[in-house]
Amino acid sequence: MRHIYAFESKEDYSKYEDIIMKFSGKLANYQRVLEENFQLVDLPKAVVWTTTDLATSAFSDVPIPAYTNKDCIYFSPDLMSWRNLFLRQLDGKRHEGLEQFFKTMNENHIFSILAHELTHHSDLFLDDFGDAREDGIWFEEGMCDYLSRKFTLNQEEFREISQAEVEIVDIFKENYGGHSLEEFGSGSYEDKLSRIMFDYHRSFLTIQYLVETLFSGDVMQVFKEYHKWDEAGRKVTLKEYFQVIDLFR
Repeated sequence: MRHIYAFESKEDYSKYEDIIMKFSGKLANYQRVLEENFQLVDLPKAVVWTTTDLATSAFSDVPIPAYTNKDCIYFSPDLMSWRNLFLRQLDGKRHEGLEQFFKTMNENHIFSILAHELTHHSDLFLDDFGDAREDGIWFEEGMCDYLSRKFTLNQEEFREISQAEVEIVDIFKENYGGHSLEEFGSGSYEDKLSRIMFDYHRSFLTIQYLVETLFSGDVMQVFKEYHKWDEAGRKVTLKEYFQVIDLFR
């Protein structure tokens, strides 16, 4: 997997050089975890390191500066931009604990986002990048969050981000909880940031419940049931199949 540096000036690259080198090494370690345990076979061709502005305006209009396609992962290593984005998702709602958490998010939390993007390339997921990706998108997004965090964060960091997302979902469920998680898809990026992130958080928390409560920590058994749902013809929604219809609404 190649590393491409897409910056408009040498100064921009120099600003992020240290964290890029650090994250590149950690990504190689996480890549081995995926290859050995979660059927990562075909790697993206490259990671494109860039600024938040270029990631969200030149390479894409997605408002989140981390995304992947069949060929490349695009990622901004700008810690302050990520902190500000997570603060903006609160949409003006005051919560001292969450505000403090996001203002001080460490590099490990930001790296887990990059690891999330690589996890999308696992062959355990059913839909290819060129597919319409309409059924059960929450599963892939939530599982990418779960695996990347479980294998790159320590126990306290994992607990902190899990609790933060529980609190955000609780804050916004009156605003956004009326729609099904099955509606989460590519069109979601046209919505407000708070709603986009609400569905990401619900997806992660639903996967966490599946793995740690319903399947006693056996993540591969969750994947087996996911494949059984597909092999049976997807006769019901994936949430109905897992019987988690009313979680986090």
